[in-house]
Amino acid sequence: MKTKFAIGCLIQWYEVDIIEEYIDSLKEAIEAYDGEILVDFTISMNQDLEKCVSDEQLNICKSKITRQILDGRFKTKITDDLITIADYRREFNEKYCDKVDVLMWGESDALIPQQTFNILDNLHKQSIKIGNPKYLAFFSTCKMWDDTWKQLEHPDFTDKPFFDSPKDFKPDHWWSLRYTMSKEEMNKINDKTEDLDVITLPQHKFNGCGLVISSEVIRAGVNIPRSVFFVHEDSAFMNMTNKVLGNIPQYVIKNILLVHNRNHPEKRNYIKGESGDTLNLKRRSNDWYIKANQMCEQNYINLFNPNYKSFTWEDVWKS
Repeated sequence: MKTKFAIGCLIQWYEVDIIEEYIDSLKEAIEAYDGEILVDFTISMNQDLEKCVSDEQLNICKSKITRQILDGRFKTKITDDLITIADYRREFNEKYCDKVDVLMWGESDALIPQQTFNILDNLHKQSIKIGNPKYLAFFSTCKMWDDTWKQLEHPDFTDKPFFDSPKDFKPDHWWSLRYTMSKEEMNKINDKTEDLDVITLPQHKFNGCGLVISSEVIRAGVNIPRSVFFVHEDSAFMNMTNKVLGNIPQYVIKNILLVHNRNHPEKRNYIKGESGDTLNLKRRSNDWYIKANQMCEQNYINLFNPNYKSFTWEDVWKS
């Protein structure tokens, strides 16, 4: 029997110009698999945090996103509520853990390998066979910030140099986390793989883009804490996994690349009042972002502190 999957993605209205790339890669991966895949999208049109340059442009974004997602296989929700990636992934986990065998966190700036679900089908069956129904998995990624991420890097990337500053980055540095990779480039790398290299990490290490979770993990009580309302949802999920289930297996498919275009130049379009030459500077030009980031980080750091009272969005607005 084929493994049943659910993959979910939150789209903010200002990501309108990048989401088509994610959808195209996802469709190819779905068409390559003959089992069942539940696809979930939530489109947030909320402007509590980022405001659009005009009502007309906001309507254009909404129409374009819905046209791109239009597919009978996809479950799509459009909301005006404030919903962050932490909110969405928490609810996605709860909603689908009893409907499928394996969950996967999609992301608007990701590219999903065509081989994804066939690989995960075999991985799930093997993990069940050897008595590990509760596990995590992750595909390889590009060159990251430092050597602590080396175990997740694709072999083609891992011996390349770091580029800590935008001024050091060049357009031909295809291995860098600052590079925006195309689906064709990803496929060219993955098509070279004949025999999979799957390793088990000695301890958990991942980010949220493309994280694979056995549904048994969520059924056992692991999820993103509600105090983590904005950022660090992936790290909080990792700590909760360790707290509830201990060091369950995390598999890494080392020689299949899943692209995370975290610095895509079209990622934050049509936002009123933002300034800066990089995505990070654009985000930090918003006063609320700095406050929310700091408060949520404190919540994450104090996750298991019984004497700590967590911050909320209300605290962000008050400050």
